[in-house]
Amino acid sequence: MSAVESQQRVLSGMRPTGKLHLGHYHGVLKNWVELQHDFDCFFFVADWHALTTHYENPHIIEQSVWDMVIDWLAAGVNPGSATLFIQSKVPEHAELHLLLSMMTPLGWLERVPTYKDQQEKLKEKDLATYGFLGYPLLQSADILIYRAGQVPVGADQVSHVEMTREIARRFNHLYGKDVGFEEQAESAIQKMGKKNAKIYRSLRKRFLEQGDEEALETARALIKEQQNISLGDRERLFGYIEGGGKVILPEPQPLLTPAAKMPGLDGQKMSKSYGNTIGLREESDSVVKKIRTMQTDPQRVRLTDPGDPDKCPVWQLHDVYSDVDTKNWVQKGCRSAGIGCLECKKPVIDAVLEEQKPIHERAKQYEENPELVRSIIAEGVETARDAAKATLEEVRRAMGLSYR
Repeated sequence: MSAVESQQRVLSGMRPTGKLHLGHYHGVLKNWVELQHDFDCFFFVADWHALTTHYENPHIIEQSVWDMVIDWLAAGVNPGSATLFIQSKVPEHAELHLLLSMMTPLGWLERVPTYKDQQEKLKEKDLATYGFLGYPLLQSADILIYRAGQVPVGADQVSHVEMTREIARRFNHLYGKDVGFEEQAESAIQKMGKKNAKIYRSLRKRFLEQGDEEALETARALIKEQQNISLGDRERLFGYIEGGGKVILPEPQPLLTPAAKMPGLDGQKMSKSYGNTIGLREESDSVVKKIRTMQTDPQRVRLTDPGDPDKCPVWQLHDVYSDVDTKNWVQKGCRSAGIGCLECKKPVIDAVLEEQKPIHERAKQYEENPELVRSIIAEGVETARDAAKATLEEVRRAMGLSYR
């Protein structure tokens, strides 16, 4: 896979935490559903990552895996459009993790912002383990094994992708230059023909001397158009234009996702740890009860008391689900005591139930046929392993481990 083609591949994963809630849907799954139509998407269950914090209680993972996969499918993730698989079913992740660990400076792992944050948040757990220290590198292996060019993340996770870029850059620098690399690259340029060779050299000069990113992208597109050069020459030219070696592991880019706006029933971020969630597949009666009993503006004791939507958790749900007219109706009616709290909640209840309706319908076929879910994952694992094996072959060869 060339560096340009890798830009069409997206890699994203989720830890198996059991059945998902509407926060997951609005924060991750809706984005996946959109991406699968425009990119070559690989979505995986990060079960090894679950062990970094739950290694002492692994028996909960298996059921959580299947519950989560059903939620993905119910949300509209299509196995015909994306590759769905379980991380531990593709052991190549672990081998690449091991090989990358040989050249990754210890300080890079210790400086990852979430490393100390998680230790602080999870003080009750013993996280002084090799697995927890190394989990950012395993994340990098997850991305690089598929040569994914795009990684959907929130702003708080960009540092993980940046570290992956640094690891890919270091790997290519250490192992991307064969003996006679520059001579081979110059020979590959000649094979492009006089006109294209001249353009390539001009673009390379602009990038190396001026840092012109547009020149870099134009050169990459030019390389991709060449029909008369081998895959090896193509990769040399990708690396040579940046002044480095052959691009064995392309550097991924963070694909920033909009900040999740889904509030919980108490106005905080929707999270299982806060006990404020609405399940993705939760029964309608339970959803209605949860929203009807939500706390509202504490200053509004009686129906005749005016309220302030800005101090009411229900208003945050209107912000997600209601149109402009409904929001104006809420603002006016609440502040003037023209509507009651139950009346205010009804449009939210209706909108949530309407959103969940197709999710329930899609989930039913998978809930009733678990073998179908397993066959989808088995097929995805096969596709993922083919891609992972191809990457590892090049990695082993570059590191001198391809014995013949």
